Amino acid sequence: MLSRFMSGSIRNLEREYSCTVRLLDDTEYTCTIQRDAKGQYLFDLICHHLNLLEKDYFGIRYVDPDKQRHWLEFSKSIAKQMKSQPPFTMCLRVKFYPPEPASLKEEITRYLVFLQIKRDLYHGRLLCKTTDAAMLAAHILQAEIGNYDPGKHPEGYSSKFQFFPKHSEKLERRISDIHKTELIGQTPETSERNFLQKAQMLETYGVDPHPCKDVSGNPAFLAFTPFGFVVLQGNRRVHFLKWNEVTKLKFEGKIFHVHANQREDKKIILTYFAPTPEACKHLWKCGVENQAFYKLEKSSQVRTVSSSNLFFKGSRFRYSGRVAKEVMEQSAKIKREPPEIHRAGLVPSRSCPSITHGPRLTSVPRTRRRAVHISIMEGLESLRDSAHSTPVRSVSHGDCFMPRSRSQATDAGERTTVISDEAYSPSDSVLPTPVAEHTMELAVSRQINGAPCSIEEEKESEAGTPMRGEGGDFGADGRSAQEGAGGDSTLSEVEQVNKFVLSVLRLLLVTIGLLFVLLLLLIILTESDLDIAFLRDIRQTPEFEQFHYEYFCPLRRWFACKLRWVGELLINK
Repeated sequence: MLSRFMSGSIRNLEREYSCTVRLLDDTEYTCTIQRDAKGQYLFDLICHHLNLLEKDYFGIRYVDPDKQRHWLEFSKSIAKQMKSQPPFTMCLRVKFYPPEPASLKEEITRYLVFLQIKRDLYHGRLLCKTTDAAMLAAHILQAEIGNYDPGKHPEGYSSKFQFFPKHSEKLERRISDIHKTELIGQTPETSERNFLQKAQMLETYGVDPHPCKDVSGNPAFLAFTPFGFVVLQGNRRVHFLKWNEVTKLKFEGKIFHVHANQREDKKIILTYFAPTPEACKHLWKCGVENQAFYKLEKSSQVRTVSSSNLFFKGSRFRYSGRVAKEVMEQSAKIKREPPEIHRAGLVPSRSCPSITHGPRLTSVPRTRRRAVHISIMEGLESLRDSAHSTPVRSVSHGDCFMPRSRSQATDAGERTTVISDEAYSPSDSVLPTPVAEHTMELAVSRQINGAPCSIEEEKESEAGTPMRGEGGDFGADGRSAQEGAGGDSTLSEVEQVNKFVLSVLRLLLVTIGLLFVLLLLLIILTESDLDIAFLRDIRQTPEFEQFHYEYFCPLRRWFACKLRWVGELLINK
């Protein structure tokens, strides 16, 4: 009996596994689920734990052993998606940023979006100018520590908090001044709402950067926002396509294409090169999901999308879930007592220490920090002056791919938007795709400059395993994207020829395969004695009898004659 009970218990344990999800306030939710459980089951458990109803904006993210990030697909089994062994560690993040976060129905939803945007600000994904940065940081202070109190908040108290990858004394003083004078009396809810209203107006709101290179080899960051597709180079937004302008998203290997119609007579194709094929596929899936969520009117309009025009080639993917319009309509119907919110307060955060009281830049001499800051800003300035803009392949009026004319370059330069200034140009960003390891010099320079070490902490918090140093910057030299691409982002002529030959061979093999299947079917119809209803009906048709006696029988006799001739030739030799 005991052995039977023990064996039954072991089998039950094998059918279950532990799953830990790190939430936006850095607390952890651990549960035990069945091995065949789907992603939707785990997501519903987390939303029930958080008392969250407006859950369509959120998703569960995980990192595979190759350091590639993924969004958990709710319609598939969790165990089949995870390439590592249990227990699994994942994290809850905002997947689709609300177009108007301050207008969300429930306070709990606004609070979670607030935590996500605060994390984006700290890791350099949300860029802004100095004036906006000071206001955002002051709202965070007001929400977390309340009104300014001279007895509790001594001179320089804002320097104890780290809101951005880099601070300056001037910015810290400005944050303190706003907190002391302009925000007195605001409740945490009010401060968070004002923070969201300010953040949603920024150019990089909702940006989750994917490092790539354009066709000229210039580093770029691609992102999908509530309003469209964005390309960032340096500290500028060089391309912005509204969702109704984007017609198709495609990828093949490391190559990612964006097809768009900006006007009736102007069609463009933007081409970029991702660091790895896995990163490119993740980029494509993110684009397909964001386009479906923000562009469509109803979820019934969602269609399965293929990454290639050929049916036998490429990946197929379908977004499963409600679209933005349906989510907002459903939110308007929520009628319940607002759930209680347990704010993080002054609890130390592992990956976003803006609420952590600890030494930050004070351990490094100001003069030394300033020297490093100047060297970084020189790099930013040189990149800004170059004002790289991605070459566009125009297909209007049958034009072939060619470099843009001087006038086109001027027009593109005028359309670029500066998204941050010298005083605030973050040097670190947690990227959603793997890049090569940084050199020791880069790591040292970042530590000297006071850039946070939580880049690895953020990756660890999402992967549950030690990660390589992964950083990137919109305003710096983009070396992470260069290293991640490995110098092979622009395909050589030989590689292009090889790809063309492989495509032709693949098409040829498929054609031969189809012909072989048709030949087998023909032999079965003419030579076999199978008495199957549909075969008998085909044999009795006049067309088949004519084909059989006028074409197939003479062809069979010809083949038999040739085979006899070859056999005799071989025997005589």
